[in-house]
Amino acid sequence: MLKAKLFAALAAAAVAVTTPVAVNAGEKPIASKDDSPSTGRHAINGVDYYYEIRGKGEPLLLLHGGLGSTEMYAPILPTLATNRRVIAVDLHGHGRTGLGKRSIDMADIGADLAILVNRLGHDEIDVLGYSFGGWAALHLAAHSPNKVRRLVLVSVPFARDGFFPEMLPQQAQLSAASAAAMIDTPMYQSYVAVAPDAAEFPRLLDEMGRLLREPYDYSAAVDKLTMPVMLIYGDSDMIRPEHIVAFYQKLNGGLKDAGWQREHMARNRLAILPDVTHYESFMAPDMVRAALPFLNGKNGMKSWADVVRDGQMKDYP
Repeated sequence: MLKAKLFAALAAAAVAVTTPVAVNAGEKPIASKDDSPSTGRHAINGVDYYYEIRGKGEPLLLLHGGLGSTEMYAPILPTLATNRRVIAVDLHGHGRTGLGKRSIDMADIGADLAILVNRLGHDEIDVLGYSFGGWAALHLAAHSPNKVRRLVLVSVPFARDGFFPEMLPQQAQLSAASAAAMIDTPMYQSYVAVAPDAAEFPRLLDEMGRLLREPYDYSAAVDKLTMPVMLIYGDSDMIRPEHIVAFYQKLNGGLKDAGWQREHMARNRLAILPDVTHYESFMAPDMVRAALPFLNGKNGMKSWADVVRDGQMKDYP
């Protein structure tokens, strides 16, 4: 029972000229003429960020959940990289990016990512972030709204009270004292497989626990968003449905009927995925099917009036 609760607490945390790239031994510098995977590092404000790039096309910045890394997206990355240049970043203290001497802070990470986007030579980029990575994506977009074309936030609360109340005591348990109980979890196993210093895992738990215990409300960051935004959640997410609706309404969605000709359609989008929990939403095929049309700037439906006007109902038996 104790291990199950600790696992839940950790999973809950899951809530421009390019400068030369410093690479570690065995890592491949950025490829510019082919679509083979490439990796690199950029030191930004005391954090040595690791990233990898796959695919060709319009750039998409991909940000993982808490206590995870870019490997979390392995099930969906091939689909995303089919027509996109996917830039997946190991966030501060996670994966191949060490903690350094700086505390984990979402606003600081957002500012770091804006610098990283600049260094990779992109004036504008689409961003998809899950849970903790969604907070990073939100702060990047709030810090540099001119650099984010479209934003997808997956299973992200904008404030601490967005979680179900029973999750908060579990999150509060997160600390270095939890480390020994997590040896058999995917969070620990994936961390030690790639981390620059596996001995930093307890310190990472302390940092994430501190972040989750502090009261936070990112409404001010939400208010700064100027780009189209899509929110995606599982119907069995750890985020309260009331909070999901409140988030969508903060983005001016869900405030009135869209009209039978879609004349009052909100610019931003909300998707609730069936049969999906918080711990699966980042790799759910339905998440990708929902996000890609939005990221590609497509409107998915014709109005009833358009269908009738186009004669698509004339052959109905």
